[in-house]
Amino acid sequence: MKIRPGAQLSGAEQEFVDCLRSFPTTGLAAIDAHVGDNGTRQIDAVLITPRGITVAEVRGFRRRQSGILHVSADEPWTISDTPADLDDESNANPAERLEQSVYAVKSKLERALLDPGHVCGVVALVPLRGVVVRPARTNLRSGIDVVVANVPDSTELRIYIEGFAAGPRSWSADRVISAATALGVTAPSRAELIADGFDELAPHSHLPVPAAPPPPRTPPPPPPPTRGQHAATWAVVAVALIGMLVVFGVVATAVARDDPNPGREITSTTVDPTPSPSRPRDCYPFQTDC
Repeated sequence: MKIRPGAQLSGAEQEFVDCLRSFPTTGLAAIDAHVGDNGTRQIDAVLITPRGITVAEVRGFRRRQSGILHVSADEPWTISDTPADLDDESNANPAERLEQSVYAVKSKLERALLDPGHVCGVVALVPLRGVVVRPARTNLRSGIDVVVANVPDSTELRIYIEGFAAGPRSWSADRVISAATALGVTAPSRAELIADGFDELAPHSHLPVPAAPPPPRTPPPPPPPTRGQHAATWAVVAVALIGMLVVFGVVATAVARDDPNPGREITSTTVDPTPSPSRPRDCYPFQTDC
């Protein structure tokens, strides 16, 4: 948490600053800021975090008061039915003064062409150390809270600062510097803000940001097979097995009947004698065989 040096602080404001310094929270605290027309409105603190802006109205106590705190937007504040003895000379309702400060900060930023978004507000009651005031946090209305805190008991203040704005991280280092300049506050350098945890570039900056590639589309898994498909598959397998067995049987039968030493075919080259053509024989007288 960065604190603007050189501010004139009361005892309660110094205790409030010591609480902020003990938090490991990213933010800029403009203490004792002067805004409004010609800087006429004094504001105890303007806190800028990466997620938003809140205005703090810091009030201490003139004496040690312990008990149950009762706060209201239009009634005096009490501690265990006793008027809260706050160190405010005007005796004005702290919530009313806080709402005026919130409006002044919002208007100042809008005139500087900055969109502050929803500006919240908190009344920080700082009791003397060793004093117990409860409840430690009360919500007056949407965006306006009352928190009791000092250095030994600052848990609720830390929770408030870290969670008062639930939006995106829209306040980059450059926007914080612009807002501080508009409020008349000397901001730390850009490098210091980035080192403290502010983003270098806001997500909604006007600079082009490359679009993320769409995730690859994976085809849907095939539906599980039905009982009919299972039966058809097994039928095909059975037919294939039967066909293989039939083919195997035919081949085995053919091999068994085949003669390993078949008889050779003998071809004769002998030519049957052809009777010579007959011709008349000459017969002699008294020849017996003629």
